[in-house]
Amino acid sequence: MQSISRMAKDVSALIDHSRLRSFPNALADFLSNLINFDSLIMVAYKENYKPVMVYPLDKGLHSPTLRMYLDQAYVLDPLYNVIKSGNPPALSRLQDIAPDSFENTEYFQQCYKDFNFVDEINLITPLDNGLAMAITIGRTARLNSITRGELNRLQEIYPVINSLIRQFWLSQSQEYVKFERSEGAMRQAISTFGGGILTKREQEIAGLILQGHSSKSISSLLNISLGTVKVHRKNIHTRLNTSSQSEIFTLFLSHLNELEAAAASSSAIDNVLPMMKVS
Repeated sequence: MQSISRMAKDVSALIDHSRLRSFPNALADFLSNLINFDSLIMVAYKENYKPVMVYPLDKGLHSPTLRMYLDQAYVLDPLYNVIKSGNPPALSRLQDIAPDSFENTEYFQQCYKDFNFVDEINLITPLDNGLAMAITIGRTARLNSITRGELNRLQEIYPVINSLIRQFWLSQSQEYVKFERSEGAMRQAISTFGGGILTKREQEIAGLILQGHSSKSISSLLNISLGTVKVHRKNIHTRLNTSSQSEIFTLFLSHLNELEAAAASSSAIDNVLPMMKVS
């Protein structure tokens, strides 16, 4: 455990970096003195945009799984969805925010599981204009789960980190805004999945299934009976000609790819039309 004088010195150094581009690196070093971790990333989330990586910026340090998360899979991730809800907790473990059947989802099996985390802690700082910065700290079996002492230290220091992140974003946001990409197809993916085949209620339930909600959880969220949820689930499989969540996930990815292709085609046309008018 750090002494008070050492902590004061480390916080002072962090404050010195708060309005500099070096702040994310300094914050990562600071946190490493408070908690052991195997992975730490900082990501900015904004409605209607794909997540923007803040730390680490070196793409050589991004695993294929992380790239898949940033480009597509985030729409099914508990962290993204709790931030999108508009009222995320300041500090939470994944188990606190994940749907009750999250580990049974194909997203977990085909993407998240590859991170090999046995514990994940998220610190979320709400920013202006619908933005939020999330620090995700991952622990593998090498370190095992976060201890109560480490969690307490994070909770105690969170107000300081929260304030410094705000200062950093005020001065450096333009360095990251240029990486923003409209999520376009992503934003529509879940709400339009099964369109023309599923009813609106079935589409809603299919989205919740993909995110990891059990029938019981869906019943509670939508305020409908468990029996009604089961009937809807049966109808979803019948209409989609599927028999498992894996097959629904495959169809969802295919739907997502089609939307992305359509969005790319539309963007290309939008870029060509002005040139045609000029010529």
